[in-house]
Amino acid sequence: MDIWIGRNGERHGPYKEADVRQWLRSGEASGDDLGWYDGLADWQPLSVLFPDEVKRSASATPPPMTAAPLPPTTTVALENYAGFWKRVLAYILDALVLYIPNKLIMDAMGAEAAQTRLNDAVQAAADNVQAVLAAYSHFYADVGNATLVTGVLAWLYFAFCESSTWQATLGKLAVGIRVTDLHGARISIPRALGRYPAKFLSVFTFGFGFLMAGWTRRKQALHDMVASTLVLNGRATEFQAHASKNEGSTSSRFDA
Repeated sequence: MDIWIGRNGERHGPYKEADVRQWLRSGEASGDDLGWYDGLADWQPLSVLFPDEVKRSASATPPPMTAAPLPPTTTVALENYAGFWKRVLAYILDALVLYIPNKLIMDAMGAEAAQTRLNDAVQAAADNVQAVLAAYSHFYADVGNATLVTGVLAWLYFAFCESSTWQATLGKLAVGIRVTDLHGARISIPRALGRYPAKFLSVFTFGFGFLMAGWTRRKQALHDMVASTLVLNGRATEFQAHASKNEGSTSSRFDA
């Protein structure tokens, strides 16, 4: 079982359970440090997760007053969640990014001509409700394929960008936020592919699902909860550089 450890607002790991138990016994980890593993609803003190190790440590040599530093690893802020308005701004920027390719696709597949036919039909129908409804029915039939193509384009754009090393779309990159799993790590392509259509649940709730990002404890929208994702402040490249630095320091220590 892999254990994540939280200390001073940062998350470290994951580590093997045997290592964490050994650190508790030796005093390198404190019972007051937080721990989390897959299946836990929330972070718990290590003294709650491994009470036997803490008791064994207390009955032996007392641990130092200040717990020793954890081994160097990638760390992220546990509660550095991106705010609602930051996410809104990123979405607006992404809409602008997608506007030009979507417009080109729609025009190439006859959407502009269909719009012209709709306008002419509505003007000619005057107060004939049935004729107006029929005109709209024909319009949606004409633009259906183009709408499907642009929808798939947006789906792939969000999924591949958020599962990439960027962990973000261009809009999210611009405002300095990224998408992660519940551990703060990069999400897989299947999870990213599932996260985007989950947004339709937020649409079907009249936008309530999007607004949830403004007050839920971890700033999660409804689709974040469905896909088990978080949106955190900071670009992924910042943490990748930090991880590389830590790996270098670890290598130097063991090579010495």
